[in-house]
Amino acid sequence: MQPATRNLCGIAMLAGVLILVDAPPVRAQTAAPTRDEIIEKLNKFESAPEFDIPALRHQTMERSKVRSKTDPPPNKRPLIAPDLTKLPTINLDIQFDVDTPIVQPASYQTLGRIADALVHSSMQPYGVLIVGHTESNGRRENNVILSQRRADAIRDMLVNTFKIATKRVQSVGLGEEQFIDQARPTSPVNNQIQVVTLMKMPEPEPAKPADAAKKQQPAKKKK
Repeated sequence: MQPATRNLCGIAMLAGVLILVDAPPVRAQTAAPTRDEIIEKLNKFESAPEFDIPALRHQTMERSKVRSKTDPPPNKRPLIAPDLTKLPTINLDIQFDVDTPIVQPASYQTLGRIADALVHSSMQPYGVLIVGHTESNGRRENNVILSQRRADAIRDMLVNTFKIATKRVQSVGLGEEQFIDQARPTSPVNNQIQVVTLMKMPEPEPAKPADAAKKQQPAKKKK
């Protein structure tokens, strides 16, 4: 091999190494849970405290902006909504484009199975909360915003694409203010989406029977 040729090969091999090193790691897609697995996790609801979701969103955003020397490290922060951990919950590995709320096609099957579970007769009486989380990476307030946008994206797809009743699905983003794995704040598991059975929907009011006693007025005869 001529020296010039060897140099070109060396450059090509180096470029190949750089491409491999710089490429983002591929995150493994876990198997989508079945409809029945989702139902089994979520239909054990008994009762729950009253949640003010808009207030929780505001509280989460405000806490993420705190800058204090006494602020505890991520793995020592108190949960911002500890009561959520007492409710029936399933953790779902939804894939999004990096730093966006755009759901990747690989996760469409999971969303479809969530919808299938919610329309099942055993889940019809309940409303759910879509909870977004992030790992501890980057600015805390940005993570809250991203987690809210992702939770909203899941809610919107369930409502608009799968026709789940709007009143049955709410969303909140907790960012890194409430980790799924508190002991490992930077673990990718903290990027998962949670579906939580939040409340029992009010019983629909029975239809009022027609007033049989009301008699129709006889039509007037034309003269």
